[in-house]
Amino acid sequence: MSENEPETGDEEAEEEEDIRYFVRIGQTDLDGTKSVERSLTELQGIGRRSARIIAEKAGVDRRHTFGALEDDEIDEIVGLVEGYADEVPEWLANHRQDFFSGETTHETGNDLELTRRQDINRMKMIDSYRGVRHKRGQKVRGQRTKSTGRTEGTIGVNVEAIKEEQAEEAAAAEEEEEAGGEL
Repeated sequence: MSENEPETGDEEAEEEEDIRYFVRIGQTDLDGTKSVERSLTELQGIGRRSARIIAEKAGVDRRHTFGALEDDEIDEIVGLVEGYADEVPEWLANHRQDFFSGETTHETGNDLELTRRQDINRMKMIDSYRGVRHKRGQKVRGQRTKSTGRTEGTIGVNVEAIKEEQAEEAAAAEEEEEAGGEL
């Protein structure tokens, strides 16, 4: 045997017992077994860049296991997620200059989807250009539509269909010849 005895798994077992497997932010349960950055990106409205900023402002290593953090660190992260628009420049928020209030907010979770749906419905109601494009199901942001975004099925020559039609016509012509020859 070597001089260094292998450590028993008691410390690791105690560490795993302290992990919170689910961390709740807003109305979303985040996986506590993943790193802080990866767990935060599961929250709708928070990407990798936002997750890094939040972890940095909270003073937490972004590669640390999220569920193994202390309760006060998790509470600080939750507070930073909820007040994200106040902590970052205006251009980094996802809902700038609200139509009614003019405020800049950063929506997360279900609020993001609700806000998007309300904005799209408002554009449809006032018949703005973007609203009309949404109504028609066409591309909204100026993408190319000559060759992409087609929904009507195949456009162009369908060789297989033409061959099938020719085969059906040939079979019908043979049947007429046989029927006409018997008379």
